[in-house]
Amino acid sequence: MSKVLEVTPPIRCSPDKFYDFFKNHMSDLLTVFPASFNSVQVLEGENGKVGCVKVWNFVAGITQMIKLRAEAINDAERTITYKAIEGDLMILYKVFQFTIAPGNGVAKWTIVYEKTSELVPPPEIYGVFSISITEVVDLYLLTH
Repeated sequence: MSKVLEVTPPIRCSPDKFYDFFKNHMSDLLTVFPASFNSVQVLEGENGKVGCVKVWNFVAGITQMIKLRAEAINDAERTITYKAIEGDLMILYKVFQFTIAPGNGVAKWTIVYEKTSELVPPPEIYGVFSISITEVVDLYLLTH
């Protein structure tokens, strides 16, 4: 059974700019947040389009690899959903997907997950990681 974790960190940049970053320029996290993002490679599809698959190497506590597919993009509502389809997270979670929805003054991250076992903790580290990403991207967008 899937569960949900939500975080809503504040943003000062425009929601449109924040949305555009995660839709079209998410690979720029390598430059914007090099301490946490080591590499990204597009494997399938086109950046900013549903079906685009990317492999990320990142650090959230430990170095990890994740293959993400863009599942849904809604320009009218400024929402993007990415689903993990392979990688280190899949050891702990049968389902792991997140939706980014910037609004006025906040960036809402909704993480939907299903644990592989009752012994697996909720993915709170990824909620904290989402807040850190939001803070860094917000500052970057305010200055660029």
